[in-house]
Amino acid sequence: MNKKLKNIASKPGTMRSNGDYEWHFSTFGGVTRVNVSTGEDIAHLRELDQKLWTVLSCPAAGLEMDPETLSIVDLDKDGNIHVNEVLKTVDWLKTVLTNLDPLVDKSPALKLSAIRTDTPQGSLLHSCALQLLKNKAEHCPEASLEDLTLGDVSDREAIFAGTKFNGDGVIIPESADDEGLRKLIEECMSTVGSVKDRSGKDGIDSAKLDAFYAAAAALNTWKKADTEDLYAYGADTAAALDACNALKSKVADFFMRCSLAKFNPDSTAVLDVTAAQIGGISEKDLSASAAEIAAYPIARVNPEGKLDYDSINPAWQAAFSKFKSLVLDKEFPQAKAITEDQWKTCSAKLDAYAAHISSKKGCETESLGYDRVETIVSENRKAELEALIAQDLSLSKEMEAIQELRKLLILHRDFYKLLRNYVTFSDFYCTDDGAAIFQAGTLYIDQRSCDLCIRVSDMGKQATMAGHSGMYLIYCDCVARHSNAKMTIVAVMTDGEVNNLKVGVNAIFYDRQGNDYDATVVKIIDNPISVRQAFWAPYRKMGSFIEDQINKIAAKQDSKVMTEATAKISAAGDKAAAPAQEAPKQASAFDVSKFAGIFAMIGMALGSIGTFLASALATLTSLGWMQLIATILGIILVISGPSMVMAWLKLRKRNLAPILNANGWAVNSSVIVNVRFGQKLTSVAKVPVFVGNDPFADKKMPAWKKALIWTGVGVVLAVGIYFLLPKDIRPFWPKEECVVESVESVNGDTEVVVEETSAEK
Repeated sequence: MNKKLKNIASKPGTMRSNGDYEWHFSTFGGVTRVNVSTGEDIAHLRELDQKLWTVLSCPAAGLEMDPETLSIVDLDKDGNIHVNEVLKTVDWLKTVLTNLDPLVDKSPALKLSAIRTDTPQGSLLHSCALQLLKNKAEHCPEASLEDLTLGDVSDREAIFAGTKFNGDGVIIPESADDEGLRKLIEECMSTVGSVKDRSGKDGIDSAKLDAFYAAAAALNTWKKADTEDLYAYGADTAAALDACNALKSKVADFFMRCSLAKFNPDSTAVLDVTAAQIGGISEKDLSASAAEIAAYPIARVNPEGKLDYDSINPAWQAAFSKFKSLVLDKEFPQAKAITEDQWKTCSAKLDAYAAHISSKKGCETESLGYDRVETIVSENRKAELEALIAQDLSLSKEMEAIQELRKLLILHRDFYKLLRNYVTFSDFYCTDDGAAIFQAGTLYIDQRSCDLCIRVSDMGKQATMAGHSGMYLIYCDCVARHSNAKMTIVAVMTDGEVNNLKVGVNAIFYDRQGNDYDATVVKIIDNPISVRQAFWAPYRKMGSFIEDQINKIAAKQDSKVMTEATAKISAAGDKAAAPAQEAPKQASAFDVSKFAGIFAMIGMALGSIGTFLASALATLTSLGWMQLIATILGIILVISGPSMVMAWLKLRKRNLAPILNANGWAVNSSVIVNVRFGQKLTSVAKVPVFVGNDPFADKKMPAWKKALIWTGVGVVLAVGIYFLLPKDIRPFWPKEECVVESVESVNGDTEVVVEETSAEK
């Protein structure tokens, strides 16, 4: 629950919020914001009313800040950094640092003395940091034992190089002092695999150790069941089984064919390979048709059901000969053929061996040899290796402290920068200290550079929110030249003219790392950039409208002329192709009466225009000098005034917050970009007034001709102005005189008659 603000201040520009801490305030962008400039300010952030925070939430990705920093502060990993997560990070920093001033001092190194030793978390980090600095000093004697940098905890392999135990539960051969245990670790890695130790070397963990001894025990048990009675054909039993398996399906197919031939002798020819089948491939390269030949029966099918040694399919001859030499010659030395029962007798003798082979387990350790496996199982030194793993794990807390120490050093580097873009927007308004974390880079377009460029994460939200910003916005699709990486940005144009800015214009965008992108304008939201631009805007719009209309009329007339010309040319061709005897039609005479109405309408239009111009000229000539100037200024004010007033109102309210809100921010106050600040965000190219002689400039007019033209223009203007002046103030114009005559009437009254005459009269 937010407490009511306590407006108690000991001096101007200070105020207490939800506690007794006295906050200092400054004005940025027309909005008064709290200052967060010292470690004490950071330590008391929990006492700052959330209504005074500039931001209540921001994305944890897509910002110009180390993603690891944003991930550290995003405690719940929901992709957004909320106020409570910032406050919890501050609370953790207070438990490990003596004070929070090191966050503000911008030093690349953290002093060892800045880490607390009076809290469990701080003491653990202090011990870990001290040990790292000592290890560093052993390799680099000139290294400081007080300054700890992020690089000291970033190279994991360098930190743990040469260590036997490092708390990750992985042991390496060097972890054992006994040569036998070292050999066991190496044999385990070579058979069941290895895992990486923190030192970067290969080792084993509990899972690998369990798998190794389980495989060795299984293989040893299987080997003990490997008796001589399983080997029906002695040393050739394994080869005999392989030969039998190679022929098994083909021989079974043969005897089934023979059974069908016995069932129906007339089907023998169909079941056997026919001469037609062989004839079909006889024209081919038979050496390349082995697969097709192998599809034929293994031997000639016969109703007697005998597999004759002399009728073996050539494609199966080698495999059958191998089986015959290993098995059949031993079982049936004098036989020239075998029956199905004889085949089954031979294969049955191999079944026991086949079942034994299929039950084999622990093959991973077979490469060590059966004798070595038996020794490993009988010695059973697994408990000793487990003790080494337990010894390594006992250091896990100390080693995990390195990760916490890395977290501390990352926050030491970046946390204050995050606060300057979260609690306040000082990085945005104080441009000398660097750009804000939402500024993606610089867009160069139309002789300008725009520094206020923001990545667009959702164009749909931008379309809804961006119009409320009151800014001139340029949306660009950007593609990296070398990596083909793509992004969409919105650039805020805050200075210069916009005549040449149109959808489709190409530009160049540089991100904060200096990588260049090809940018193309895809959308523009038009808003005033300056009052000066707003003054000329109506005239430009009117000029653009007139130009468009002229272009349309010219295009229409051009199309009409081309159509008529094409029609006439086509008609002339048709006429030339017509029979000569046809007499050409005589052109009809021009009838003026048909066009009388048109001429009358044109005359009326010209008369109306002339009447209007004459009336306007008469009105202007009837005015005095001051009235004439006031009238012209009034006309200009009527045309440009509304545009300038609207521009002035919008420029005072240009607000970046809607654009950031569309990008996932929860901005808690206005982010005003006034005219003066906008001129720092957009830089316009400047060139000297005089460059030099242009070799390609248009040829200059002779001086006498220029003088003659300007003299003529001056005379015309002078005459025009002379006749526009009222007659009574024209110089050299004859003055009018009045003659007064008195006539006495009959009744004695006097009547005055005034007669106006010119001076000539």
